[in-house]
Amino acid sequence: SKSGKVRILKPSELPADWDPEKDKRLTVWEMVHHLIRVLESSGEAEAAILVDKLGSKAETARELCYRLFTVCERKKRSAEALSYNALVQSWPEISRLAAGESKAEETQKPQGELF
Repeated sequence: SKSGKVRILKPSELPADWDPEKDKRLTVWEMVHHLIRVLESSGEAEAAILVDKLGSKAETARELCYRLFTVCERKKRSAEALSYNALVQSWPEISRLAAGESKAEETQKPQGELF
């Protein structure tokens, strides 16, 4: 930070190689903004892959995203509200695709031999 000034990074400024499975200080805020970054840059299918990696934590991220959308609307911060709203609106499809990812992983696991 220059001169004691700090700012929050925009989702587009976050690292594209971020992996929640390797992040030792994973926060819900971080999850929300990486989900927005992936959704805006690569679409619902890629966001679903990230949701699958997040597992049960993804639902908490969705809840925070909805809350942030509400706050931005009240504060007339339309640019941020649009990004949060896009994720909330896409969530049913992202969840559906993520469920397919999990199912595909399960069917690809090697089966053990019985005898």
